[in-house]
This record gives sequence, structure tokens and C-alpha cells, in this order.
Amino acid sequence: MKNSKIIIGLVGEIASGKDTVAAYLKKKYKSETISFSQPLRNILDVLFLSQTRESMSWLGTILRGRFGQNLLAKVITQKAEKSKSRIVVIPNVRLPQDIVFLKRLPHFVLVGIDTNPKIRYQRLTKRRQNADDKNKTWKQFLKDAKLPTETKIRKLIKKSRIILDNNGDFKDLYLQVEKMLKKYV
Repeated sequence: MKNSKIIIGLVGEIASGKDTVAAYLKKKYKSETISFSQPLRNILDVLFLSQTRESMSWLGTILRGRFGQNLLAKVITQKAEKSKSRIVVIPNVRLPQDIVFLKRLPHFVLVGIDTNPKIRYQRLTKRRQNADDKNKTWKQFLKDAKLPTETKIRKLIKKSRIILDNNGDFKDLYLQVEKMLKKYV
């Protein structure tokens, strides 16, 4: 199934390498990244609240509860469809409702990223993407995996058309990404 356009939804647990894959595709192929977390980050910024994983998780849950479970999915799908980029990457699929509309598109591919929890924890504390990542303990890391936005990820990975193994180095991961692209682009 080769397409002139591909929308890649990346699903993986915290610090599994989703943003790394998105950054690689952006740098090498000029892809566009459309993130489920960006609207949440924007709202937290407007409210002068810290962008912690817990704050984003709860904000997303509240918005979905008030405006419908598919709220963010509708917005992201529309943005992805309107994108002029040949490759569109959505690096933070977490919930089944995130792909309700995307999976109807003939050019959508769900890609899982599987990474050992210990490796993910090391990467998380090094990269410091969120305000609370720097000093996060192993116990806190395991607690984050139980947030409402994180508990469905393993099941979604199993539904992926492709699963990337990100337990190695960048080179190994990028080779897997290239192999995936040859199949779909």
C-alpha cells in the first residue's frame, strides 16, 4: 500500500522514542509533526501552570469529559488531512479514541514503539522534556504509567501495523524507520 502521503501515528509508553522518530523524519524528510500534547501545553502556558505529565494527563481527561472523548482526535485528524507535507507524524497516540478518525484514512499507519522500562526511565531523566522529569524517581516513573492517558498504550501497540524495537541505539532505530518508509511511501 504505497501512498503519495502517509500519516504515521506513533504509540509507545513514556520515553519510548516517539519524539526521536518524529525528529528524525522531520530532519531527513521534512515531515510535519502534529502533536496531541501541543494544545494541552498551550493551555497550561496561558494559565501559567507547569507542563508536568500529570497536569497534561488530567487536562486532556477533563477536556475529553466535557467536550467529548474524540475532541482532540477530530482536531488532529483535520490538521493531518490539511497538511501539505508528504509525511505527517503524530508522535503521541495514547488512547483508542485518538485514532478513531485517523484509522479511517487510507494513508494512516499506526506504528508502535516498544522499549524496555529501565531504558525508558534513563532516557526520561536525561531528556527532561517535562518540568517534572529531571528529578523523577523510579517509583514516580511507574506511577506515571498508571495515569489515565497511559494505561491503554500497551493494547494500542499490539494493534499497530508495525512495531519498532527501540532498545538499541539511534542507528538501529533509524534503520527500522527507513524499512517502514520503504513499505508505505
